[in-house]
Amino acid sequence: MAVTIKEVAALAGVSPSTVSRTCKDHSSISRETKEKVRRAMAELGYEPNIQSSGFGQPPQLIGVILPPSSKDVYENAFYLEAIRGISQYCNGREYISAVVTGKDDNEILQAVRMLAKDDRMGGFIVLYSKQDDTIVDYLYNEGLLYVLIGKAKQYVNQTVYIDNDNVLAGQEATEYLYQLGHRRIAYVGSAYVMYFSAERKEGYQQALLRHGIKPNPDYCIEAEQLVFDENGLFEKLLKRPDRPTAIVASDDILAVALERTCIGMGLSVPKDLSIISFNNSLLARITSPQLTSIDVNSYQLGMEAASQLINHIENPNLLATKIIVPHYMVVRGSCKEIREESVC
Repeated sequence: MAVTIKEVAALAGVSPSTVSRTCKDHSSISRETKEKVRRAMAELGYEPNIQSSGFGQPPQLIGVILPPSSKDVYENAFYLEAIRGISQYCNGREYISAVVTGKDDNEILQAVRMLAKDDRMGGFIVLYSKQDDTIVDYLYNEGLLYVLIGKAKQYVNQTVYIDNDNVLAGQEATEYLYQLGHRRIAYVGSAYVMYFSAERKEGYQQALLRHGIKPNPDYCIEAEQLVFDENGLFEKLLKRPDRPTAIVASDDILAVALERTCIGMGLSVPKDLSIISFNNSLLARITSPQLTSIDVNSYQLGMEAASQLINHIENPNLLATKIIVPHYMVVRGSCKEIREESVC
């Protein structure tokens, strides 16, 4: 009885589709996975159908994976700008980009599995990095080529990633407020399971410690979603008798939510509260006052991710690349200098 592709897949510990793509020498399958599959084929005596292998057909499709969300992520300018950079680079190289969305990991995983079966699929760009990501687990275990925007925490040596130095950016944002005279500085971030926010918080804490200020846990708020303070966390922070005089917000959307809370409480930005944020999106420019914000070059992150993915598709033996894209601060009107004695 002839050996089946399912038997090869079982021995190699991969899916049948991965075996099929290995037979076609598909560049989306990593070198290590191909070797594992070929060893299983040799051991079982499996003979692929060379005529139907499609060898030499270059992949033309790239999957772009957004983080799971029912709504909020699609309103975040960071992802829109990154996708714009990816699309523009792909257009120039005659690749098609397909956006993958879903309300949770299971919905996204189902879509990724479907795309992975397409022979045109070259690889995936994951627009985020978080702890214990089942999507990344699937891509890695299936031997599929992928690039992260954000620092890799799983399979670090085997992962191509494009990121900012978010720890340094958090330090610089906090240092800027410190030099303006602020000592009671708070941090408001998205869920810390997302590494960019956790690292910006780390930079914030390092900057305070450098100046002998012990970070106050009550000054750090984790917002599960980018919402307008539905749980009243911002208001509670700003009603403290020792309320902060300045806040580092991990995203412009959170900074806008803070401004709105201030208006509702009769507080003025920057007179009563200075705010510095990240992403330098349209929101930062249309608020009043306009937000001082750190531009993380979202568009360039997308361009670099697409460039690296296509480079690894067309040159399968390249080692995993790590690229840091620079950031810069845009100073506007949301931060104010104060005297040290006024915060004692």
